[in-house]
Amino acid sequence: MGDEKYKLLIIEDDEDITNLLKINLEDMGYHVTLAHDGKTGYEKVLGQHVDLLILDLMLPGLDGLEICRRVRAKNHYIPILMITCKSSEIDRVVGLEMGADDYLTKPFSIKELLARVKALFRRVEAMKSPSSSNEEKEIKAGKLLINTEKRSVTFSGKSLHLTAREFDLLYYFARNPGRVFTRTQLLDKVWGYGYESYEHTVNSHINRLRAKIETDPANPVYILTVWGVGYKFADDLQEQS
Repeated sequence: MGDEKYKLLIIEDDEDITNLLKINLEDMGYHVTLAHDGKTGYEKVLGQHVDLLILDLMLPGLDGLEICRRVRAKNHYIPILMITCKSSEIDRVVGLEMGADDYLTKPFSIKELLARVKALFRRVEAMKSPSSSNEEKEIKAGKLLINTEKRSVTFSGKSLHLTAREFDLLYYFARNPGRVFTRTQLLDKVWGYGYESYEHTVNSHINRLRAKIETDPANPVYILTVWGVGYKFADDLQEQS
């Protein structure tokens, strides 16, 4: 059952899809608002509280990528689930690079969308929960400084642009230095649900993350490969400060 405090905004020009999603999401207990073009949808983002944005890539007026870019330029973080009829890897990567948290390709099942919505909210709540180490507001690792409240990362004082998922992945690693994770464990903990056979998603995200945080991505010092097992975050980084 969904939490009634969560407010979802769906920006999608196909009214049959939006009405179907609205019915099913409201059955889960969520409050749902609809918009059928990019300009109206973005105005609603600016004018009301939104806990999750379900965003179509192809929209009249402002397209989904531009809305995503504008939302990510603001200080307040809103999870974004992007949906599209395009299925190529480049479209998926562009959407994620622009800051989408997750990506669904049409046609998709309602059950799958509901599972991903619930997973995104679980991840948001996990980030808020004061569990380990009283949830440090800042994590310093070598030349990296991770600000958990602003969801920002700097390297030697220079700001890095990370996608939402890249930030979550780095944050999870940095909270667990020295611990080895399999790809399946990372999918479950960072993506929020089992992707099964989507281990390549972890590989591609780690490769992109290394390209941004490592001085030499071919010889990483932060995110290390443990051959035959998975990955770990180095636990001796203080010496590199």
